[in-house]
Amino acid sequence: MDHFRVNWIAVLIATLIQWLLGWLWYGYVFKERWMKLVGPGEGKPKSAWFGMVTSFIASLILSFILAYIINFTGSSRFPDGVYLGALCWLGFMAPPMFTQHIFERRPATLFAINAAYWLLAMMLAGGTLANLHVR
Repeated sequence: MDHFRVNWIAVLIATLIQWLLGWLWYGYVFKERWMKLVGPGEGKPKSAWFGMVTSFIASLILSFILAYIINFTGSSRFPDGVYLGALCWLGFMAPPMFTQHIFERRPATLFAINAAYWLLAMMLAGGTLANLHVR
């Protein structure tokens, strides 16, 4: 199946972009507000290394699947990848995140911080993957 041919360097770059964005987003830009919203002890895994490795693996999987979708559609321009990243976020990320926040009775601000992170992460990853995709 030729659709599974992806640029692994692009997947790794997109993964690193998401990972570094998460570090900036939750570690600096929204750190205090986010930690206050998630409550004491809930914002940190038992081991910082475990959290970082898990986050990296999850971003790697997301980047691979997004690369597959981009290859399947034949997108090869940054704006096309940004659009597909936003579309995937709207269809696959936002609805379950919103439902989870509602059932967990989490503040709307927390949903906004988390959802905006994933939207930006998927748009940047999508743009990067489309720009560097295997032709």
